[in-house]
Amino acid sequence: MSDLSSIDALTQALAKAGYFADRRLATAVFLALRLGRPLLLEGEPGVGKTELAKALAQVLGRQMLRLQCYDGLEQREALYEWNYAAQLLHMRAVEGRQLEVDEVERQVYQPRYLIARPLLQALQTPAPGAVLLIDEVDRADEPFEAFLLEYLGEYQVSIPELGTVRASAAPVTILTSNRTRELNDAVKRRCLYQWLDYPDRERELAILRAQLPQASEALTAQVALVVNRLRGQPFANAFQRAPGIAESVEWAKALMALDTLELDPERVSDTAGILFKQREDVAALTHEMAQALLQPEATDPA
Repeated sequence: MSDLSSIDALTQALAKAGYFADRRLATAVFLALRLGRPLLLEGEPGVGKTELAKALAQVLGRQMLRLQCYDGLEQREALYEWNYAAQLLHMRAVEGRQLEVDEVERQVYQPRYLIARPLLQALQTPAPGAVLLIDEVDRADEPFEAFLLEYLGEYQVSIPELGTVRASAAPVTILTSNRTRELNDAVKRRCLYQWLDYPDRERELAILRAQLPQASEALTAQVALVVNRLRGQPFANAFQRAPGIAESVEWAKALMALDTLELDPERVSDTAGILFKQREDVAALTHEMAQALLQPEATDPA
């Protein structure tokens, strides 16, 4: 595990893992580690929220567990469920033993019949503990948020048949939200909070260099320039969603696969489907706009 005794040391360790955090984000992560608090990351899709959890697990040398949230997510899918088939086999095996009902229940409701899901796995992971990513928590419903409160506040959960399960080693917990809806204040109070924005051009360039060391300096510089301009004015108004970091990396990979040495308007237009995932956005990236994006000083193509 890397030396994480300071914010600068944490920033450097994350950079070695390929994640380039600014000072504010590194401070939030450092405090979450020092205080043992969950960290809630909000921001547009593609700004690096999920990747931070992956990089942090690598830096800490811990197992990463992921709970992907979605509409209709149930507690049993997040916490645990009983192995009903194994329980039924056990009950059949003891049918002729004249056992009391209480004794049969005690035997079938044992930890060995418990199928642990990400939350319970995180609590049961031995020292130094796990990194738990609760991804896109805003996609789950409000009752699920309420269910999370015990875990977020005390690193414990209640299982009716077994009692309270407390963490053997406090998990490092990262929650992410694309802010498709506002999260409950009770969830936010239990977490440290950080808003993630798109990286500036220099940080995007550093990410591209780290992810694609074989790419030419000229190409990565042009990719960083174009993507940065697409996210800003006046171009951003033309699109439903700006390209994220993942899209800029994939675009650079695609350009390399096409043996691109230098961008031109035709190549930008032809590969728009790598940058954007909406038909309207792909159509909006016209040849004229591509020309403007590649100018030394980008101007409104309109």
